[in-house]
Amino acid sequence: MTPAADPEIRPARRDDLPAVVALLADDALGASREDTSEPVALCYREAFAAMERDPNNMLYIAVSNDEIIGCFQLTLIPGLSRRGALRAQIESVRIAASRRGQGLGRVLFEWAIEEARRRGCILVQLTTDKTRGEAQRFYESLGFVASHEGMKLQL
Repeated sequence: MTPAADPEIRPARRDDLPAVVALLADDALGASREDTSEPVALCYREAFAAMERDPNNMLYIAVSNDEIIGCFQLTLIPGLSRRGALRAQIESVRIAASRRGQGLGRVLFEWAIEEARRRGCILVQLTTDKTRGEAQRFYESLGFVASHEGMKLQL
């Protein structure tokens, strides 16, 4: 299934933060992790400012009819392994509840993967919570392979 109209995908701006935080919170896991109070909490404003200063760290949004309907973060990671390869990390992908199941996630991922390729990456990676079985099946349909076991340490 494809979206009725492809959205505009563009870098997020500071005034997009309330909508982006709302998307992050509109999720079973995000509901308990995010703070949607107004004005946008300082922690989000500071994180966004840090991302704006880093040319390898981008927050993108999908807009349709002046409504923010999706978001994702694309981070470019230089490294020595794989002969000094540049890799991309895709994180914080969210689709507005009213637009889920319409193919928008696929549009965002295809755009992000092409952007990573355009920027010279040889690998795109992501992490997903083990409770997100449907998301894992979706990532596999895009060609992602669960080749590594991810681990996290809460600090």
